[in-house]
Amino acid sequence: MRARRLAFRLHLALWARWLPVLAREPDLQRLLARAAPPPGAPFAGIPAEVVLRRVRKACRRPLLMRDRPCLREGLLAWRFLRLAGYRPRLHFGVDRDSAAKPRLSAHCWVSLDGRVVLNPPLPSHVEVLAIGPE
Repeated sequence: MRARRLAFRLHLALWARWLPVLAREPDLQRLLARAAPPPGAPFAGIPAEVVLRRVRKACRRPLLMRDRPCLREGLLAWRFLRLAGYRPRLHFGVDRDSAAKPRLSAHCWVSLDGRVVLNPPLPSHVEVLAIGPE
């Protein structure tokens, strides 16, 4: 288990550095396809709380993607929860209060078993897309 956790931490650290490069992709479908993990659960047995804590820690002081922390955390949590054998749901939404402004305010959050586990949305956020199981 110790070797698996070490491999998990290394894989997460590398992906946290690589994700800002991937996030330059303007097409969301292609970005999601690139961020999606391969089949299997090489990190099965690692608790979801550990995965989420490590994702937050990996994203704590971003050099890149400072203006999109929820996207970075959301994609990493979604990927690594899946690699740990969980079935997370990745949500994208917009702030309805920003609809009249020149720029829409978007948000990304993650749920697991119907419960938001990362980056809870505000009441003014309206979900526009969700990836993963119900």
